[in-house]
Amino acid sequence: MLEPSVPDDINFQPLIKTATEAATQAGMLLLHYARDGFRITHKSLIDLVTEADHAAEQCVIDIILANFPDHRILAEERGEIDQSPSHYRWIIDPLDGTTNFAHGFPAYCVSIGLEYKGECVLGVVYDPSRDELFSATRGDGARVNDRSIHVSQTPQLDQALLVTGFAYDIRETSNNNLDHFARFALRVQGLRRTGSAALDLCYVAAGRFDGFWEVKLKPWDMAAGVVILKEAGGQITNLCGQSHSLYRQELVSSNGLIHDAMVSVIRESLDITPPFTR
Repeated sequence: MLEPSVPDDINFQPLIKTATEAATQAGMLLLHYARDGFRITHKSLIDLVTEADHAAEQCVIDIILANFPDHRILAEERGEIDQSPSHYRWIIDPLDGTTNFAHGFPAYCVSIGLEYKGECVLGVVYDPSRDELFSATRGDGARVNDRSIHVSQTPQLDQALLVTGFAYDIRETSNNNLDHFARFALRVQGLRRTGSAALDLCYVAAGRFDGFWEVKLKPWDMAAGVVILKEAGGQITNLCGQSHSLYRQELVSSNGLIHDAMVSVIRESLDITPPFTR
């Protein structure tokens, strides 16, 4: 399937500048809270939110609206903020990896994606613990701290290092990813769980992981990372190998070389017959 062409009516320079400023400023706030302490509340038994989440989200929103007051916003904690019928919508996760953050485990980030006419065209993910800024705009490649990145060249699943995650309702649903996890654990060289989907996508983009899959994701988990991964040469589909959507809660992403093999393993768990046989 052909990717949508690069929109010719977007000036990316002020957009990426704003996203970079918002992500780095919010990241500095997270480091401040990590150092000085914060309050924790619970959305559910194992789904946490901290005052750092709210502060970082407000920081991102304020910077975006100061530069683009008519743009729409979808943020994890505040939800949909419709400023106008703009073609632009920012999708924000102010703290992806809240559980890690709450436990002092330094694997979390600020994730900011931008949709234009329903298509993701820009992504910025900032990891303040490592001072790594991943960024991409449609048609211009992907970078970390201004250094170009590209997916790995690992050719086979049994040589691959994969990463995945688990939803907050893992205890209440059968769609909890444990079946896929068990099958992949027996097929790959290594399997990890970091607790941050946005960073997982960026790490596939940078060649640190060869593939990533997950279920029960939200748009703010994926919006920035999918742009970065695609611009780094990666492939993204749903669990069945079909077109990916931010609003379908699942994805398979890879370096492209092992993608069909990953989908095949997942189909075993889903009990889906391939559409054709050779």
